[in-house]
Amino acid sequence: MNKVELVEQLVERVDLGKTEAVNAVTAVFDIITDALKKGEQVSLAGFGIFQSKERPARQGRNPKTGATITIAASKAASFKAAKGLKDALNG
Repeated sequence: MNKVELVEQLVERVDLGKTEAVNAVTAVFDIITDALKKGEQVSLAGFGIFQSKERPARQGRNPKTGATITIAASKAASFKAAKGLKDALNG
């Protein structure tokens, strides 16, 4: 499912127009992104936890030349599913 399909599902399930649904989905994604940028975690009861994790700098290899390169430190988003979501997926 992509963002467009998510919006379509929201329009069908909730009494919202398409523009309102697009705005709602975009706002939720923006709020989660802003919280992760600040280093906060977003916990949605029964669904899961979004958090940002630090990846330290490390050594890697260029696969074409075999030369050693330094891969810069970065942040990555991580998601851990809640028990309720896991149970729903597993029957």
